Amino acid sequence: MLTILDDMPPGVLGVQASGKLTAEDYTQVLGPAIAAATGDGGRLRVVMMFEGEFDGMDAGAVWQDFRTGMTAWHSWERIALVTDQKWMVDGLRLFAWAVPGESRSFSPTERTDAINWAAGS
Repeated sequence: MLTILDDMPPGVLGVQASGKLTAEDYTQVLGPAIAAATGDGGRLRVVMMFEGEFDGMDAGAVWQDFRTGMTAWHSWERIALVTDQKWMVDGLRLFAWAVPGESRSFSPTERTDAINWAAGS
């Protein structure tokens, strides 16, 4: 499940992931939030939280994740990944060159730092 977080500074989209992600999480939650953030030509500064109970992604979610990234390719400015999942940190490190904009990983104890970095401060 994806949940949009309300406690972010202006211009930062916060997203909490839990359980197993599905295609509907992208089409019904993340897609509309990204469209709202970029509707007037805005740039995407995103904090993605993957903490605790995360059971991965189904095949539809993997496809939608790819499509979401490609659709707003020029809008991505910063992606802060907050996670306690080592494989995600390693994956970001390996594939950061293929991610649009800047990206950094943060531990859950660095949540505030991640938000501040995403906001550009």
